Amino acid sequence: MKTAQDKVVKRLLVYMPTWLGDCVMATPALRGLRELYPDARITALVRVNVKPIVQDLPWVDRVVTVRPKRKGKKGDGRRGDVVGLARRLSRGRFDMAVLLPNSFKSALVAKMAGCNRIVGYERDGRGFLLSDRMIPRKGVGGFVPVPTLDYYLGIVRFLGAGHPSGEMALFTRAEDDVRVDEIFKDVGIDAASGDRLVLLNPGAQKLMKRWEPARFAAVADVLMEEGDVKVAVTGSPGEREILKAVVDTAKGEVINLAERGMNLRLLKSVVKKSALMVTNDTGPRHIAAAMGTPVVTLFGPTGPEWTTIDFEHEREIVADGICEVCLKEKWAKSGKCMHRISVDEVVKASRELLSARV
Repeated sequence: MKTAQDKVVKRLLVYMPTWLGDCVMATPALRGLRELYPDARITALVRVNVKPIVQDLPWVDRVVTVRPKRKGKKGDGRRGDVVGLARRLSRGRFDMAVLLPNSFKSALVAKMAGCNRIVGYERDGRGFLLSDRMIPRKGVGGFVPVPTLDYYLGIVRFLGAGHPSGEMALFTRAEDDVRVDEIFKDVGIDAASGDRLVLLNPGAQKLMKRWEPARFAAVADVLMEEGDVKVAVTGSPGEREILKAVVDTAKGEVINLAERGMNLRLLKSVVKKSALMVTNDTGPRHIAAAMGTPVVTLFGPTGPEWTTIDFEHEREIVADGICEVCLKEKWAKSGKCMHRISVDEVVKASRELLSARV
């Protein structure tokens, strides 16, 4: 139940997660906070690279970015100027801070910024900095896996929400939708004539979570041969070589959207207009689900236990074993590697989702 203390929340700071996918999974929590505090001014603190995820959400009044490190100056990052960040936030005179990440730093910054209430999970030794402490579930071997989306919603429930919706949502800008239509026209994608776009996302921050580019290319070839689909690849600037490998290996024409001036805002529009995404376990997976775009997600060595999103148009393919080559890797104790996922499995899941949306 709400307390008298809750009624005075007029200025609310939400300390957002670091990673792209986590920020998307936090959108239901932001919606829930807006429903709890309809008259509060809600400010979201985000890293600058994920700002486009948050800045168009209707539940947020203001977005403040964590400043990146620049030449001759410290940034607000992991080892950055904590004092400077706290000083900037203190100008907001926040009644309450909700901490979505588990880091000690997020609690320290909120405390130094003068927030009256600081709400979050008791993790990373920060319990003494929190006014409202939530205890995460623990088992014999450590913390009990809880899907990140539900983990964030747990805070909203703690603050008084009854049954907050777990549906993720993102929004695009009209000018970005128009620009993507122009890009599609330039590369020969004609939705009016029945073209459907299959978007491949072959990158991932960790090498062990990447399915081989040649296998993405093989999936592209099968789908292009079978139906009225065109295939494109997308990824971050640091994944150019991976995208190039898919394009060069495929027998058919695979469009490289990274060469068309893509950014995160445009990616949202591209995903919204796509018929299907095939992706490793990485941030764009969550963008697809938030846009209602069917998605085939490939998991390994880690599984979906921490990131389950309960999206009816997703097919999760989890590696079911480990090959001899990967037995030598440090992470081999996980018992599964991406090499164990076959092209046939991914094609089958893709066919199912494409046929269901005809």
